[in-house]
Amino acid sequence: MGSWQNNNPFPLMFEHKLAIVTGSARGIGAAIARNLASKGSNVIINYATEGSDVSAAALAAEFEETYAVRALPIRADITSRDECDRLLSTAKSHFSDSGKFQIDIIVHNAAIVYLGPLEAVKEDEFHRIYEVNVLGPILLTGACKPYLPTDRSGRIVLLSSINSKVGTEHTTLYSGTKGAVEAMTRVWCRELAERATVNSINPGPVMTDMYLNAPDDIKQVLSRWNPLTPLAPVRESDSEKVREIGQKFGGRAAYADEIAGLVASICSPEFGWSTGGIISANGGLSFSI
Repeated sequence: MGSWQNNNPFPLMFEHKLAIVTGSARGIGAAIARNLASKGSNVIINYATEGSDVSAAALAAEFEETYAVRALPIRADITSRDECDRLLSTAKSHFSDSGKFQIDIIVHNAAIVYLGPLEAVKEDEFHRIYEVNVLGPILLTGACKPYLPTDRSGRIVLLSSINSKVGTEHTTLYSGTKGAVEAMTRVWCRELAERATVNSINPGPVMTDMYLNAPDDIKQVLSRWNPLTPLAPVRESDSEKVREIGQKFGGRAAYADEIAGLVASICSPEFGWSTGGIISANGGLSFSI
């Protein structure tokens, strides 16, 4: 385990800050948590299921050993107010050494996806996806509000999706939740203005297990946008897997690290005059406005 002391003579961007990243035991969330940790942030690795216990613990050990930060995995279902309160009480007991407990960064990454035609939508699927993708961020942010900074230095980043912008078929439920996320971004940037900036990003396909395991017909639907995406063409410097999929579908997906890097940039002090935005994270298919 790390000593929790950074001996770098140059201060890191997020040194002494605390970040919560939801859905961060794997995929994009893990990449975001790793990027923040690499820049000095202590990290709460939040996830929802017992099946992620091992991967979350391994990430925490990696961050502490590699980056000399404090990392705490917490399994908690943030769709429950009680679970949000438990997450925070656990975090407070772990990160209150100085007598002050403050949450500097919240990244709402956790989400589930249902794909299918409009007529196949089921009521229980509707309620569950809105519970995870919309209610969860609402409850967690509300529970964190008393612990946010009071000088506008806080950062909240929500992950939306390109699907709600371009209207990808068979994403009625998923795109609907991401449209709600974008609306919440605009409301919260006003409501929390003295505490934190609030922005969203809208990735397209990303080279994660979710995308890689998706059927080819789903990848084919997504690939129709590749000719319109300036950064989609495959390069020789891309990984073998990216080149293989990119050549098959006429363009590449993003690397998880590319999404993580953008999130870290939004969380930087230099991004303090931008709030309420939906920021492009899709290679230029949709421009930030």
